[in-house]
Amino acid sequence: MTTYRQLPEVELIHRVISGDIALFEVLIRKYNPYLYKIGRSYRFNHEDVQDLMQDTFINAYQNLSKLEKKEYFKTWLIRIMLNECYKKRHKAIARKEVATDTFSYEINIPMFLSNSNSDTEKKVGNRELNSVIENAIQEIPINYRMVFSLRELNGLSVLETAKALNITETNVKVRLNRAKALLRKEVEKMYTPEDIFEFNLVYCDAIVARVMERITNK
Repeated sequence: MTTYRQLPEVELIHRVISGDIALFEVLIRKYNPYLYKIGRSYRFNHEDVQDLMQDTFINAYQNLSKLEKKEYFKTWLIRIMLNECYKKRHKAIARKEVATDTFSYEINIPMFLSNSNSDTEKKVGNRELNSVIENAIQEIPINYRMVFSLRELNGLSVLETAKALNITETNVKVRLNRAKALLRKEVEKMYTPEDIFEFNLVYCDAIVARVMERITNK
């Protein structure tokens, strides 16, 4: 599988379409963190985000051959996830439910722990403070929050973000600047995007297993 990860993404996609279903795992692992951050930015809890990710990957797999420009797979996949989040959010509103955040960082145990006590303490500290960061980001209105998530947390370009959200590039820049202005300066200075909404390898494996089981048993 390591060798296949070095293949160009478009070639991977064509191989999956041609019947090499196992290679879809490479795409799942690559984009798990992107989708997770998007789901969490919508204020869905950990379990709901995993369900949304699973639905997104299955939807993408089932419609992969319909994607004309395979080089735009990332933007296309993100738009599917955004649509899944949008539908779930509006269903909750219709039922007058609130998507509550019940994700517990205490149970988010890394697969690999350093023998260094200082490293361990740093990881624990970061995990506790991640909740503070999440809370700060989630206070931002949804339009600003999603631009911030795609640009700063997921590293999408201005053009990719504009296409994913169906807005202009100018709007992306304006909303991002507004989002940053709404965040407390100390949060921006102290943390990198990698620290925010971390998606542990344990959970990555779980999503891979769930999606691959669904698409291979059809």
